[in-house]
Amino acid sequence: MLRTKAWRSSSLRLLNDRDLDQVLEICDRDAVANVFVSSRVRSAGVDPGRLGAQLWGYLESGKVTSLCYSGANLVPVAATSAAVAAFAERARLQGRRCSSIVGPAETVQELWSLLAPYWGRPREIRSAQPVMAISSDPLVPPDPRVRLVRPDELSTLLPASVAMFTEEVGVSPVGPDGGAAYRARVAELIRAGRSYARIEDSLVVFKAEIGAVTREACQIQGHSSLQICLRHVLPNVAPVVLAQSTINFGYALIDLAGLSFLGLGVPPLTPDWGAMVFDGESAIQQGYPLSAFVPCIAIILTVVAFNVVGEYWADQVARRDPQ
Repeated sequence: MLRTKAWRSSSLRLLNDRDLDQVLEICDRDAVANVFVSSRVRSAGVDPGRLGAQLWGYLESGKVTSLCYSGANLVPVAATSAAVAAFAERARLQGRRCSSIVGPAETVQELWSLLAPYWGRPREIRSAQPVMAISSDPLVPPDPRVRLVRPDELSTLLPASVAMFTEEVGVSPVGPDGGAAYRARVAELIRAGRSYARIEDSLVVFKAEIGAVTREACQIQGHSSLQICLRHVLPNVAPVVLAQSTINFGYALIDLAGLSFLGLGVPPLTPDWGAMVFDGESAIQQGYPLSAFVPCIAIILTVVAFNVVGEYWADQVARRDPQ
């Protein structure tokens, strides 16, 4: 059970179930933008113990005019500048507890500007993240391979769900409980018939969940395997691949020069350091050693340079991920 201390100011107070009608009326002013808060309130009410979060109300002339959901996310709803200032002061007093601040860009940026001096550096600021909405049939036919996920496919779907959550929020949902709570949430969506995916050979090619549902709007969250690779796999493997490639390039250069020196490399008359060393061998006997020494020095310096760069990148990778 979530226990909270009663608090109240002249313009801000903690809402409860007696404020339900006012809360829903404010949320329904923009059913799409407020679908997350509206869905939570409609399913659990306003009481913090059932909602799993606090819902703050900003009052003008004794009437609630703006809201702020304070839980895993901090979500302002219909917040004026005065309300944002009040919400920021309350959030500052309770400390940084949320993983992200979500809402209209201008409102979120204004709220963050007041909290930044106290909450420190953010993981990421997404100033342009549009909410896309559709209220008619799509212009393209649906993919017939996208279907409801079965309960026995939970273990297949879960890694893709974790990847999507991590990209969207910036932190992994796998907490101290080993991910048990998040696994239960994904299983709940599957049982409710709100999880869709295209699964081929036990690989999640596409997934989408109906994360929030009201009578006016549904929030769909989705991901494809390409997005997972580009946003998660590629940034993690790129430094390793770059480090290994630069080191191996030096070895490849030596091999190519050796083959050219033996006459097994590039065609005759093609500029090549190995061939230049071979041609310079006879020049040494004639008193012109530079013809062979210069390409040798060029090969050595190039190999050393690529190895230095490769070792540098390898060190950076080791420092980033010591395990």
